[in-house]
Amino acid sequence: MQKGLACLWTFWYPNAMAARSNHTPKKHFKALFRVYLGPEIALGPGKAELLGHIAKTGSISEAARRMEMSYNRAWLLVRTMNRCFKQPLVLSSRGGDRHGGAQHTKTGKDILRFYRKLEASFTTAARQPLRNILSRLKN
Repeated sequence: MQKGLACLWTFWYPNAMAARSNHTPKKHFKALFRVYLGPEIALGPGKAELLGHIAKTGSISEAARRMEMSYNRAWLLVRTMNRCFKQPLVLSSRGGDRHGGAQHTKTGKDILRFYRKLEASFTTAARQPLRNILSRLKN
């Protein structure tokens, strides 16, 4: 199975209307990292955010609500992450509001920490080259 890391770099306007109006859009940069196992995205910004919400709430359904995503979509993302990694990132138990719940495992905590460190490390390393690029964008 092929493993890989992809980085999507985007220079974008936060508001498409601002790009067409006389208002000067804010210049900024955002890097999105996705970790692939074969054709599947094992981890990316959305899955990392979901993991973080599961850690805070102890609930896949509450994490989904906070992300304005359906419960089924959140479950799909959790199942994909668990399938892609050697050990599951999230454990859950059935039972509704009173007895059910979800938590990320030690592996899940580690993976989320590593992912956030990747984002922070890239931002630090890229700061000066990005300033050079952004300074050359139109005002």
